[in-house]
Amino acid sequence: MSKKIYVNLPVSDLARSIAFYQAVGYSINEKWTDETAACVVISEDIHAMLLTHARFSDFTPNEICNAKQQTEVLLALGCESRDEVDELVRKAVAAGGNTYNEPQDHGFMYGHGYQDPDGHIWEVFYMDPAAVEST
Repeated sequence: MSKKIYVNLPVSDLARSIAFYQAVGYSINEKWTDETAACVVISEDIHAMLLTHARFSDFTPNEICNAKQQTEVLLALGCESRDEVDELVRKAVAAGGNTYNEPQDHGFMYGHGYQDPDGHIWEVFYMDPAAVEST
């Protein structure tokens, strides 16, 4: 049985964040979406829960990090090809995100990344299956 992951992200403008993630190509699970949260479906087993700051604060006693100024986490998402990496970054930038570095080509692995409107970093990468099999 595979495990599912739900990444909880605080967002300052829920409607803007929903529009951003939809423009990148993800869907919204309306069952888990209301005026305080939205469930972004990245894959069958990966979801991002976008939570207003007030809702996010219900789950932590800690102050919410300003991801535009500090790094809270690096989220890495594997892709099926180099083209998919480039396409996700292109869509993210077109939807109002930004890149924070240049693409990285290590031969066996290719990666790039983007920041969403709240500054959350998504690293997207493709790893040559032959390189994975040899480890």
